[in-house]
Amino acid sequence: MEALDLLLNRVSVPRLIEPAPDAAQREILFSAALRAPDHGLLRPFRFLTVEGVARERMGLLLAQALQHSGGEFDEKALDKARNGPLRAPLVVVVIAKLQDHYKVPKNEQMITAGCAAHAVLLAAYALGVGAVWRTGELSYSPHVAKGLGLAADEQVIAFLYLGTAQNPPRVASKVDVADFVSEWQG
Repeated sequence: MEALDLLLNRVSVPRLIEPAPDAAQREILFSAALRAPDHGLLRPFRFLTVEGVARERMGLLLAQALQHSGGEFDEKALDKARNGPLRAPLVVVVIAKLQDHYKVPKNEQMITAGCAAHAVLLAAYALGVGAVWRTGELSYSPHVAKGLGLAADEQVIAFLYLGTAQNPPRVASKVDVADFVSEWQG
């Protein structure tokens, strides 16, 4: 796939079925992530893969987090939390690992982690693997962080759902670049 075609046409693919990316594809996905812009070469990110019955356990963790959130919820919301990780055969949890560094502020490290997640999505699209980036309130829950075994300096920034596209990916809509670019003249 041509690089510009990839950059101009990547879309999210939310309806995913088996199979998940194989070992060779995963090697490419995570190798792409390691090429993210990274001031200081800190690699301020890491990944957890969740598949098989672990997706059910992740769903239970998300439902527990909802119950501990202090907010209002109903059985439908609990079911959605429980079933969320089952929407794809592979969930990749993207974790920002922020460090104190004399030269690289934590906000730059967070951007690097986001770029690593985006690189996984781009590589998935190039390989013909369906992928979508999901977050939501539960992504940032301390209960979820603890349940996933995150350290104090870590936080979830994305749940990447990966698998085989159930339907052909939609065509990327064209956006007028001029709506987003302007000249600054001082």
